[in-house]
Amino acid sequence: MAVRNRFAELLPEITGWRHDFHENPEIMYEVHRTAARVAELCQSFGCDEVVTGIGRTGVVALIRGKSNTSGRVIGLRADMDALPIHEITGAVYASKTPGAMHACGHDGHTSILLGAAKYLAETRNFDGTVALIFQPAEEGGAGGKAMVDDGLMDRFGIQEVYGLHNAPGLPVGQFALRPGPLMASADEFYVKVTGKGGHAAEPHRAVDTTLVACHIVVALQSVVSRNIDPLDSVVVTVGSFKTDSNASNVIANTVVMEGTVRTLDKDARDLAQKRVCMIVKSTAEAFGAEVEIDYRRGYPVTVNAPENAEYAALAAEAVAGSVDRDVKPIMPAEDFSYMLEARPGAYIFLGNGDSAMCHHPAYDFNDEAIPAGCSFFVNLVEQRLPAQK
Repeated sequence: MAVRNRFAELLPEITGWRHDFHENPEIMYEVHRTAARVAELCQSFGCDEVVTGIGRTGVVALIRGKSNTSGRVIGLRADMDALPIHEITGAVYASKTPGAMHACGHDGHTSILLGAAKYLAETRNFDGTVALIFQPAEEGGAGGKAMVDDGLMDRFGIQEVYGLHNAPGLPVGQFALRPGPLMASADEFYVKVTGKGGHAAEPHRAVDTTLVACHIVVALQSVVSRNIDPLDSVVVTVGSFKTDSNASNVIANTVVMEGTVRTLDKDARDLAQKRVCMIVKSTAEAFGAEVEIDYRRGYPVTVNAPENAEYAALAAEAVAGSVDRDVKPIMPAEDFSYMLEARPGAYIFLGNGDSAMCHHPAYDFNDEAIPAGCSFFVNLVEQRLPAQK
């Protein structure tokens, strides 16, 4: 593996940052300590400009190369937020905040980008400007959208943007990506079924909302099996089902359900929304129940621009020797998608080895992946912004 020698030297320091972030996880936009530490470190590296408060609590640091004849700017992004999960890793640097932990490796992503920042500020062996983007609220808060809406791309003149995410199950230091759709969109629906509660022994006097809701859940499975092209990937899941009854001999008056719809294609996304809403309403009507549905669009599909995906692959190939350029898309969502809608770019997976899966209470980022991640970002900068001879 052709990692930069400097990152072997810096690994203990970068790992120290990572463990500090891991011990002190912060959720959504409340990443005040993390953002302050990121800004402090970027300033200590000698970054030319450090701006805080982008997208509420995001940080952007600029590093200018030895020359700027090209006038080009590329963005490199890392997410900073943690998850509301109780950690069970038993690590000496485990979370000191009850009910919060870095269960998705954002502590590692942030530390990797900081390591790359330190190197780039030392060497400046490129022509143009690098914008280091440290984003809050990836985990459900659409922090990527908040930063874009706050003028991220135009304010800093960013022309293309790249990010990475660790991948449990992929060997440490290996990379994988694909052109086109890489991660799914994520929409949510909230359904309230109202009938007529009653005695379990007299269902003919009631409108049984539990029965109605169960028929809705079953019918929703037909969206994928009977409405979507079999070659398209769509997932419809009802994840929460609650009645207003706590007794076995009571027919509930209301049932509330919540679920998600994930797709890799815009047309399939539109069709899934149409069919979910229609099935919910018509099924409830057929049983004589009333229903309310709130369907909310979430993160869009994460789409790698083909040309930029190849740029990322070449930078990764220089580190790992080979790259999986045709990894299968996955159905989790990622709000880096908003940045890719605003500018061409690419998202790549970095191997985390044989670890617990992301969002699991036993997950931990693999520090051995840090040199490869840092080297990838540096290679990308030096290849996309070649220094003038």
